[in-house]
Amino acid sequence: VQLQASGGGLVQAGGLLRLSCAASGRTSTTYYMGWFRQAPGLEREFVASINPSGRGTYYADYKTRRFTISRDNAKNTVYLQMESLKPEDTAVYYCAADSTYSGSNGNSYRFWGQGTLVTVSS
Repeated sequence: VQLQASGGGLVQAGGLLRLSCAASGRTSTTYYMGWFRQAPGLEREFVASINPSGRGTYYADYKTRRFTISRDNAKNTVYLQMESLKPEDTAVYYCAADSTYSGSNGNSYRFWGQGTLVTVSS
């Protein structure tokens, strides 16, 4: 599976962005997908994950309903809708995939996209 993340950019605090992760590969629609982020100088952290059907989602503890993960299997694409963005959300956002449930464990995802930079200005 190959992953291509996009949609990052510069946004003011309080704004919104929608990240996309396009997956290629015949069985990509059967994969569990996750979003992670890594801010400068910090470790990578889990943001959200979604199961193959899209009916099951899981979010990091800090989520305060500002982020929503979804997927469109007809388009082989997973989305991360981010609202009420804060400067501390500034990071490179990565999408990841695996054929087995991996939840928030980044080490369990075998496939990773290249990342897309989100910068939130105050």
